[in-house]
Amino acid sequence: MHIRDLAQGDLAAVLALNNDNVPAVSPLDAAELARLTDLTTVSLVAEVDDAFAGFCMVLPPGVDYASLNYGWFGDHAAELGYATFAYLDRIAVAPAARRHGVARALYARLAERLRGVAPVLCCEVNVRPRNDASLELHRSIGFREVGQQDTDGGAKRVSLLALDL
Repeated sequence: MHIRDLAQGDLAAVLALNNDNVPAVSPLDAAELARLTDLTTVSLVAEVDDAFAGFCMVLPPGVDYASLNYGWFGDHAAELGYATFAYLDRIAVAPAARRHGVARALYARLAERLRGVAPVLCCEVNVRPRNDASLELHRSIGFREVGQQDTDGGAKRVSLLALDL
Protein backbone atom coordinates (compact mmCIF):
# COMPACT_ATOMS: atom_id res chain seq x y z
CA MET A 1 0.00 0.00 0.00
CA HIS A 2 1.19 3.47 -0.88
CA ILE A 3 -0.07 6.65 0.86
CA ARG A 4 0.71 9.95 -0.86
CA ASP A 5 -0.51 13.51 -1.15
CA LEU A 6 -3.59 14.02 -3.27
CA ALA A 7 -2.76 15.38 -6.73
CA GLN A 8 -4.84 17.26 -9.29
CA GLY A 9 -5.07 14.08 -11.37
CA ASP A 10 -6.83 12.29 -8.49
CA LEU A 11 -9.85 14.60 -8.37
CA ALA A 12 -12.09 12.59 -10.72
CA ALA A 13 -11.52 9.38 -8.74
CA VAL A 14 -11.99 11.24 -5.43
CA LEU A 15 -15.25 12.77 -6.64
CA ALA A 16 -16.62 9.44 -7.85
CA LEU A 17 -15.67 7.58 -4.66
CA ASN A 18 -16.98 10.38 -2.48
CA ASN A 19 -20.37 10.41 -4.16
CA ASP A 20 -20.58 6.61 -4.12
CA ASN A 21 -20.25 6.82 -0.31
CA VAL A 22 -23.16 9.19 0.42
CA PRO A 23 -24.62 9.34 3.15
CA ALA A 24 -21.46 8.30 5.01
CA VAL A 25 -19.94 11.46 3.51
CA SER A 26 -21.68 14.52 2.09
CA PRO A 27 -22.11 14.74 -1.68
CA LEU A 28 -19.81 16.98 -3.72
CA ASP A 29 -19.67 18.39 -7.21
CA ALA A 30 -16.41 19.08 -9.05
CA ALA A 31 -16.37 22.79 -8.18
CA GLU A 32 -16.91 22.20 -4.45
CA LEU A 33 -14.28 19.44 -4.41
CA ALA A 34 -11.75 21.82 -6.00
CA ARG A 35 -12.61 24.54 -3.46
CA LEU A 36 -12.43 22.08 -0.57
CA THR A 37 -9.06 20.78 -1.77
CA ASP A 38 -7.70 24.34 -1.68
CA LEU A 39 -8.79 24.69 1.97
CA THR A 40 -7.20 21.49 3.28
CA THR A 41 -4.17 21.15 5.52
CA VAL A 42 -3.62 17.54 4.45
CA SER A 43 -5.25 15.56 1.63
CA LEU A 44 -4.07 12.00 1.10
CA VAL A 45 -4.66 9.21 -1.38
CA ALA A 46 -4.16 5.50 -0.77
CA GLU A 47 -3.14 3.16 -3.58
CA VAL A 48 -3.11 -0.61 -3.50
CA ASP A 49 -1.26 -2.36 -6.35
CA ASP A 50 -1.06 1.04 -8.11
CA ALA A 51 -4.87 1.39 -8.05
CA PHE A 52 -6.74 4.21 -6.32
CA ALA A 53 -8.08 2.75 -3.06
CA GLY A 54 -9.21 5.71 -0.95
CA PHE A 55 -8.67 9.26 0.18
CA CYS A 56 -9.03 11.63 3.11
CA MET A 57 -9.17 15.41 3.52
CA VAL A 58 -8.35 17.45 6.65
CA LEU A 59 -9.19 21.11 7.29
CA PRO A 60 -7.65 23.54 9.78
CA PRO A 61 -9.90 25.70 11.98
CA GLY A 62 -11.12 29.04 10.73
CA VAL A 63 -11.64 28.38 7.02
CA ASP A 64 -14.75 29.37 5.08
CA TYR A 65 -16.61 26.07 5.18
CA ALA A 66 -20.31 25.80 5.96
CA SER A 67 -20.35 22.28 7.46
CA LEU A 68 -22.42 22.06 10.65
CA ASN A 69 -20.03 19.47 12.06
CA TYR A 70 -16.92 21.51 11.28
CA GLY A 71 -18.68 24.48 12.86
CA TRP A 72 -19.48 22.45 15.97
CA PHE A 73 -15.81 21.71 16.59
CA GLY A 74 -14.92 25.37 16.02
CA ASP A 75 -17.61 26.45 18.48
CA HIS A 76 -16.65 23.87 21.13
CA ALA A 77 -12.85 23.66 20.81
CA ALA A 78 -12.14 25.90 23.80
CA GLU A 79 -14.55 24.10 26.14
CA LEU A 80 -13.03 20.79 25.02
CA GLY A 81 -9.61 22.18 25.91
CA TYR A 82 -8.21 22.55 22.38
CA ALA A 83 -6.37 25.70 21.36
CA THR A 84 -6.59 24.38 17.79
CA PHE A 85 -7.65 21.19 16.01
CA ALA A 86 -7.53 19.37 12.70
CA TYR A 87 -10.88 18.36 11.19
CA LEU A 88 -11.15 15.23 9.07
CA ASP A 89 -13.87 16.34 6.72
CA ARG A 90 -14.06 13.10 4.78
CA ILE A 91 -12.49 9.71 4.33
CA ALA A 92 -13.63 7.02 1.91
CA VAL A 93 -12.28 3.64 0.86
CA ALA A 94 -13.10 1.88 -2.40
CA PRO A 95 -15.32 -1.18 -1.89
CA ALA A 96 -12.68 -3.59 -3.24
CA ALA A 97 -10.11 -2.22 -0.77
CA ARG A 98 -12.26 -2.34 2.36
CA ARG A 99 -11.16 -4.50 5.29
CA HIS A 100 -7.56 -4.39 4.04
CA GLY A 101 -6.20 -1.67 6.34
CA VAL A 102 -6.58 1.28 3.97
CA ALA A 103 -8.42 3.51 6.44
CA ARG A 104 -5.99 2.61 9.23
CA ALA A 105 -3.05 3.44 6.95
CA LEU A 106 -4.60 6.80 6.06
CA TYR A 107 -5.17 7.57 9.76
CA ALA A 108 -1.61 6.55 10.65
CA ARG A 109 -0.19 8.88 8.01
CA LEU A 110 -2.52 11.67 9.16
CA ALA A 111 -1.28 11.27 12.73
CA GLU A 112 2.33 11.53 11.50
CA ARG A 113 1.60 14.62 9.41
CA LEU A 114 -0.47 16.41 12.06
CA ARG A 115 1.75 15.88 15.12
CA GLY A 116 3.01 19.28 16.14
CA VAL A 117 0.38 20.97 13.95
CA ALA A 118 -2.73 20.18 16.02
CA PRO A 119 -3.21 18.41 19.35
CA VAL A 120 -6.35 16.61 18.21
CA LEU A 121 -7.95 15.18 15.07
CA CYS A 122 -11.73 15.62 15.01
CA CYS A 123 -14.38 13.98 12.84
CA GLU A 124 -17.91 12.67 12.93
CA VAL A 125 -19.60 9.37 12.14
CA ASN A 126 -23.27 8.83 11.48
CA VAL A 127 -25.29 7.20 14.22
CA ARG A 128 -28.49 7.83 12.20
CA PRO A 129 -28.32 6.32 9.64
CA ARG A 130 -26.00 4.10 11.62
CA ASN A 131 -22.51 3.40 10.28
CA ASP A 132 -21.41 0.56 12.58
CA ALA A 133 -18.27 -0.31 10.61
CA SER A 134 -16.98 3.27 10.84
CA LEU A 135 -17.97 3.64 14.49
CA GLU A 136 -16.04 0.47 15.37
CA LEU A 137 -12.99 1.50 13.32
CA HIS A 138 -12.83 4.89 15.01
CA ARG A 139 -13.19 3.37 18.48
CA SER A 140 -10.44 0.85 17.74
CA ILE A 141 -8.07 3.62 16.63
CA GLY A 142 -8.67 5.56 19.85
CA PHE A 143 -11.26 8.18 18.93
CA ARG A 144 -13.63 9.14 21.74
CA GLU A 145 -17.04 10.74 21.52
CA VAL A 146 -17.12 14.39 22.60
CA GLY A 147 -20.70 15.16 21.54
CA GLN A 148 -23.58 14.39 19.23
CA GLN A 149 -25.78 16.52 17.01
CA ASP A 150 -28.57 16.28 14.46
CA THR A 151 -27.90 17.46 10.90
CA ASP A 152 -29.81 17.61 7.63
CA GLY A 153 -32.95 18.80 9.37
CA GLY A 154 -32.87 15.83 11.73
CA ALA A 155 -32.43 13.23 9.00
CA LYS A 156 -28.95 12.46 10.34
CA ARG A 157 -27.45 12.26 13.79
CA VAL A 158 -23.69 12.20 14.15
CA SER A 159 -21.27 11.19 16.87
CA LEU A 160 -18.62 13.91 17.14
CA LEU A 161 -15.25 12.24 17.75
CA ALA A 162 -11.77 13.32 18.78
CA LEU A 163 -8.39 11.58 18.68
CA ASP A 164 -5.55 13.02 20.75
CA LEU A 165 -2.42 13.25 18.65
